[in-house]
Amino acid sequence: MTRASLDKQPADVAAMFDRTAERYDLLNSLMTGGQDRRWRRAVRRALDVRDGELVLDLAAGTGTSSVPFTEAGARCVACDFSLGMLRVGTRRNGGGPAAGRLGFVAGDALRLPFADGSFDAVTISFGLRNVADTGQALRELLRVTRPGGRLLVCEVSRPPNPLLRLGHRLHLRYGLPLLAKASSNPDSYTYLAESTLAWPDQAALAGLLGDAGWEAVRWRDLTFGVVALHQGRRPA
Repeated sequence: MTRASLDKQPADVAAMFDRTAERYDLLNSLMTGGQDRRWRRAVRRALDVRDGELVLDLAAGTGTSSVPFTEAGARCVACDFSLGMLRVGTRRNGGGPAAGRLGFVAGDALRLPFADGSFDAVTISFGLRNVADTGQALRELLRVTRPGGRLLVCEVSRPPNPLLRLGHRLHLRYGLPLLAKASSNPDSYTYLAESTLAWPDQAALAGLLGDAGWEAVRWRDLTFGVVALHQGRRPA
């Protein structure tokens, strides 16, 4: 797969992440200048997980985004459709401090392998734009969340400032393709740039959450709006 679109083929996207699994977390840190760690801390604080709660971290990859929830005392299921990412995550976290609180499950965001109302909180970071049907994924997350449970989506977004938005778009159009040429897996960089450019802005994503049935939807920008946190609650 060399072009990103909103009608993504799950097998192609999964294969792309399989190929980058070993270096995925390192590449994330390099591409974001270390901001990914700050974003994970913001997700943990915003979701406000509590001791003993059960959290679903969808599109969790190697589980790097899941560990902060276990550090807060919660149990966490790291779910992803890339078996390569799950294998790396299982190997890295099998004997670490998260062992016993963190489990890895292969699953499709459009048909989650969990019963209705299973989780106290659900979250997805930088994975919602990778699914073939955003609305269906949000409805599935709603289904597996208990009444009154919480949702947090951390995803790329659009800086409100026009100059910053222009600079961001130029970076995606011209900067990332240069990285792609020097990379051993150029498709992943091309996909990242194109999927980000095609992704809806903050207000449009909030509308999608509301349409899927989430209530009390709100968002907060991080890093000048390059990334945004969207929160919602399943109606009680």
